[in-house]
Amino acid sequence: MEATIEKVSNLERRLNVSLPAQEIDSEVENRLKSLARSVKMHGFRPGKVPYKLVQAQYGGQVRQEVLGDALQKSFGEAIRQQNLRVAGYPRFEPAAAAEPTQNVQFSATFEVYPEVGLADLATVTVERPQVSIGEPEVDSTVDVLRKQRQSFRPADRAAQTGDTVTIDYRGSIDGVDFEGGTGTDHSVVLGEGRLLADFEKQVIGMKTGESREFELTFPEDYHGKEVAGKVARFNVSLKQVTEPVLPEVDAEFAKALGIADGDIAKMRADVRANLEREIRRRTQTRVKDQVMKGLLEAGTVELPKSLIEIEIERLTEGMRRDLTARGMKPEDIPMPREAFEPEARKRVTLGLIVAELVRRESIAAKPEQIRAMVQDYAEAYERPEEVVRWYYQSQERLREVESLVLENNVVDWVLSRATIVDKPVAFDELMGTAK
Repeated sequence: MEATIEKVSNLERRLNVSLPAQEIDSEVENRLKSLARSVKMHGFRPGKVPYKLVQAQYGGQVRQEVLGDALQKSFGEAIRQQNLRVAGYPRFEPAAAAEPTQNVQFSATFEVYPEVGLADLATVTVERPQVSIGEPEVDSTVDVLRKQRQSFRPADRAAQTGDTVTIDYRGSIDGVDFEGGTGTDHSVVLGEGRLLADFEKQVIGMKTGESREFELTFPEDYHGKEVAGKVARFNVSLKQVTEPVLPEVDAEFAKALGIADGDIAKMRADVRANLEREIRRRTQTRVKDQVMKGLLEAGTVELPKSLIEIEIERLTEGMRRDLTARGMKPEDIPMPREAFEPEARKRVTLGLIVAELVRRESIAAKPEQIRAMVQDYAEAYERPEEVVRWYYQSQERLREVESLVLENNVVDWVLSRATIVDKPVAFDELMGTAK
């Protein structure tokens, strides 16, 4: 075997391989003879099929397998000898021979990983949120938990925001009923935005047994194109009004939240612990986002085309799965390659920079760090020990945790060199509940 590597561009290489035809023919013959001892063919007993028949039926397939194995072996040996790091997948193709030869010649075109440059990370500024949790934050969280467990009771009054109403309705445009414009025993919570604003305004103030007729204009950008921008007349009958009832903060409420003895103080302590855990995670996420943005700005790297294409395909496949999960048909949704390229380039760039930092600085995820992260996840559940066992029963799940720990270690390494500014942030702002 003869193999040479030539430089096509900064990142692209071409491996030229010359394999003795005699060796290929010999290996093909050996495999066909081995196959003849076990192959089944109509009219012959196993092991008694004539070699020429086996050769005629399987010769082409076996030759392709032999060539593929030989190419993979020679490619791997050449890469190891040259100490090259291959990015993406090589493209094999027959080489154009300048003159007749007794050898089988192939070429493999591939890209190598680029050099990664990184500017002084002291120029990266990271704002670290500082959030305090006191009794007001615990109180507001308890209120949220109460609303999640609210019940409803009939209300002998006019409907108002927050109530659940049951209605019959019928709509028409120019005197003709339209698709989706009729409903019976339709229940909806007023104020949740599930009804058109103008429709909901008419329902608010109605009482049980009351009917009301009114007109409304559908928005121009309404999802139902056949009625968008048109004026419809509705007749609505309100059949029931129920108002929300919040549970009392008592022993039963505490038990419902997992406090076996119903102790209110323990419940509040548990709420505070969960808040602190969530605040810690959200703070880490904000800091990590800033660190990754800083690495993107500080790093310089030429991107291998093959890695971009692989990432575009990964993003496209993720979109297909998401559409399918939503009950939509991916084949009906245009997914042009260029729509995914900017995000693909960003991900590949960041991946190369982070991988280089991990390699250069020998950053690793320690077993005790992985255990600590699993334990932290588990604390949010009623039976933490079962969650821990669940993670450690699967190497795939553990690898996901290990990847997150490694990413956090990279963030910590960057933070030890970046400029950190502690910034007070309101609880509601960090939690995304600010109005």
